[in-house]
Amino acid sequence: MVSENLVRLFEHSMKSNWELPAFTDYMEKKTYTYGEVAEEVARLHVLFKSIGFEKGDKCALVGKNGSRWCIVYIAAITYGAVIVPILQDFNVNDIKHIVNHSDSKLLFISDYLWENIDEDELLYVEAIFNLANNNLLYRKPEKDQIENAYNKLSENFEEQYPNGFTSADVLFPTIPNTELACISYTSGTTGFSKGVMLPGNALAGNIVYGLGSKLLERGDRALAFLPLAHAYGCAFDFLTSFCAGSHTTYLGKIPSPKILLKAFAEVKPSCIFTVPLIIEKIYRKQIQPMMEKRTMRWAMVVPFLDSTILAAVNRKLTEAFGGEFKEVIIGGAPMNPEAEEFFKKIGFRFTVGYGMTECGPLISHSFWHEYKLNSVGKVLPCMEAKILSSDPHNEVGEIVVRGENMMMGYYKNEEATKAVIDEEGWLHTGDMGTMDEDGTIYIRGRNKNMLLGPNGQNIYPEEIEAKLNNMPFVLESLVLQNAEDKLVAFVVVDNDAADAAKLTQEDIVNIMEDNRKQVNAVTGSYENIVKIHIHPEEFAKTPKRSIKRYLYVKLAKEQGAVN
Repeated sequence: MVSENLVRLFEHSMKSNWELPAFTDYMEKKTYTYGEVAEEVARLHVLFKSIGFEKGDKCALVGKNGSRWCIVYIAAITYGAVIVPILQDFNVNDIKHIVNHSDSKLLFISDYLWENIDEDELLYVEAIFNLANNNLLYRKPEKDQIENAYNKLSENFEEQYPNGFTSADVLFPTIPNTELACISYTSGTTGFSKGVMLPGNALAGNIVYGLGSKLLERGDRALAFLPLAHAYGCAFDFLTSFCAGSHTTYLGKIPSPKILLKAFAEVKPSCIFTVPLIIEKIYRKQIQPMMEKRTMRWAMVVPFLDSTILAAVNRKLTEAFGGEFKEVIIGGAPMNPEAEEFFKKIGFRFTVGYGMTECGPLISHSFWHEYKLNSVGKVLPCMEAKILSSDPHNEVGEIVVRGENMMMGYYKNEEATKAVIDEEGWLHTGDMGTMDEDGTIYIRGRNKNMLLGPNGQNIYPEEIEAKLNNMPFVLESLVLQNAEDKLVAFVVVDNDAADAAKLTQEDIVNIMEDNRKQVNAVTGSYENIVKIHIHPEEFAKTPKRSIKRYLYVKLAKEQGAVN
């Protein structure tokens, strides 16, 4: 059991950092101090108690990232309720299903989402509040006390705190880490969303690691652009940052490279949490074209000049991210090997971590100066991991883990829980990899994504896609098997680059065929692609930017025979 209690971590941070800025909404330029967050949390506690919301009840939360989102989350957890964060990217039917499946009694929701919700279809919800301002949007007809309590909230709050709210008033109930704190619904690539039950211990385990590693410290700055309803963004852009006494600015909109670079320059974050897609876009758009120029290629073969150039590129890239970060932590999906090798070569302060929602999320991490190329870091001290193979150092096998960060199971789904947690308590991740003698993990691919070659060879499509994604005019790719079990690739063309080069459709088709041949030249014969199909739009993705492969399996099978 983690020694630090989750609720006490919140309580201590509020008291210790009372006057410091806690949250800022980037677009609205609105800032809350730790003291103001504490008062808003206390106000919600008064509301919860007056409407009959009890410890252990479920509170669903869905809407855009921001200060109010975090305040509701903290209020629910420190009251003893169970928070149910829902990704705003889910469709309306999925949102309704999760609210019902979780037995949520309260719902905090952004108004733009509320417009499409029929409250009569929410089976257990007694009251719905506007996430932006806590305004009451709906209450069950028979729940008159909810409306009465809401109308008297200011009066009730002043009655409880007649001398005003101070840091001495921050005193939350004792809630053991063993109790359920959060139900986080997955958004995986298999199309089936499950409610991951995270106890206080799992959330505290991630926070304590973040605090101990000093990723974020008191007075540090963070720029949050990952979805807070996803375990990765929630654990580090919010929970760790808040408990450390850091100041987090929430972007609150889609993180395009242009917007991000502007925000990085203004916020100058102390640590950056991101996903490969964003890093790789910067690499492809800014770094790769520069390095491919003839003069640059010539300079790179001149002794001593290459190191000077690489150092200059590193400085430029570092400045683009605000120039003051300790390290950039990349997670959520595999990193492109070519981009990774280049960042390592220039000395860029980055590292790749590994986790999953079922571990709240972190499983492994290494600091950038200790990070081993193509790995996902060392297993955390509070976690165990092993490889299910006869030779874990060299032979690929499934990665299984257990430890403090683990979930309690899937909510109301014992069958799914038993399918992933064995009798010895090992969580079967579904990821395939190896692990060296130092406990550093190397991932080869997803077990569910692994394909069988003509002679039973294991094919990891992610490895082929990484090569294909580095080919000219390829934005992203997906490698699957067709009806004859041959490998085909679906490619999304980088239209911006194609338009700039004034390419015709015929040009693009010819280039993709050349790309196919080049990739086949550096892969095994059983990994060869027989055909590239141009896909007209970007692939559908999860909030952590992993492609939803299951949506395209049927499409690949429908391609039929390929000569």
